[in-house]
Amino acid sequence: MQTVDVIIIGAGASGLMCAIEAGKRKRSVLLLDSANKAGKKILMSGGGRCNFTNYTVEAENYLSANAHFCKSALSRFTQWDFLELIHQHNIPYHEREHGQLFCNETARDILNMLLTECDKAAVSIQLNTEIKAIQKNARSGFIVKTKTQEISCQSLVIATGGLSIPKMGATPFGYKVAEQFGIEVVATRAGLVPFTLHVEDKEKFATLSGLALPCTMSNARQSFSENLLFTHRGLSGPVTLQMSSYWRQGEELTIDLLPAINLQQALLQAQQDNNKVKLKNYLAKLLAKRLVILFLPGNMLELSLPDLSHKQIQFIAQQFHRWKIKPNGTEGYRTAEVTLGGVDCHAISSKTLQANQVAGLYFIGEVLDVTGWLGGYNFQWAWASGWCAGQTV
Repeated sequence: MQTVDVIIIGAGASGLMCAIEAGKRKRSVLLLDSANKAGKKILMSGGGRCNFTNYTVEAENYLSANAHFCKSALSRFTQWDFLELIHQHNIPYHEREHGQLFCNETARDILNMLLTECDKAAVSIQLNTEIKAIQKNARSGFIVKTKTQEISCQSLVIATGGLSIPKMGATPFGYKVAEQFGIEVVATRAGLVPFTLHVEDKEKFATLSGLALPCTMSNARQSFSENLLFTHRGLSGPVTLQMSSYWRQGEELTIDLLPAINLQQALLQAQQDNNKVKLKNYLAKLLAKRLVILFLPGNMLELSLPDLSHKQIQFIAQQFHRWKIKPNGTEGYRTAEVTLGGVDCHAISSKTLQANQVAGLYFIGEVLDVTGWLGGYNFQWAWASGWCAGQTV
């Protein structure tokens, strides 16, 4: 039987970071993954440019049934610590809106940096390896069984991610390990994912497919201001992805399609200025014509501004500032960027990421019930949780 100090299952962002840190401590580390390549999700993220962190990272940017859990790791390994690593490897990057940081060239720069650090730390990476069983070692630690070998270790780290994008190899493996050792799993669902619409709405808004515009999308608990994209299936774009993590089945959303102006005031002012333009031409300067004709009756659009009553102006403003829509659902794990829910953080040490009741068993990254907003937050959680576990395993 092969023996190592640490086995990490999952060669994604958190697993690679944990392996590097454990290796630096001269621990013998074996990183196992069922995929044929390490870091596949890193390579596809951010449109191939990898949104690897954000200039502003707060606990408020994360969802979890244990709201305080992420604070310890995020404060011990910050975005600035990761940027120091980026600078050491001379990786060029740039900032986009909301403090999001992307590679200038390719996400492969991030993966190559992590693999180089793994090499320096003498980490062994074994791919195309399917785990058949995990059991407690009679003496201490664990035995991991694959098709061809049995490996014993003192520390076992589960870094297998969630259920998002199954074509990239996502499975419920990590949740099953948690359940095997009596650890609760918070119910999972797709997050950062487009909405689908009911048939009648899908047909009504089909002509808007491909249209993008800034908006504010809200429900009773949360609100985001970003771009909305109409698709042939429903609603997408950054504002939709952000909101999807806070949406529940059957819930109605309110969308402000003109967040930058007060349309009621603007129309009243135009009347005072004796602007005789037709309503349809006035609105065409603010919104796409194909959108306007879906939201207002044709006879109203033909009226000139002075002919509009105050009640009509109120109605027009309401249509664009408080558009109510009830999604049918989401596109699910197939296109979701993250998985909400996961291994219950109440059962895990926020400092070491070790299971409170199972010595030597650690959970890091997306497999835990910690989900970040769009914008580099999920990668920062992966780096931080992996780094923290790496100091202890």
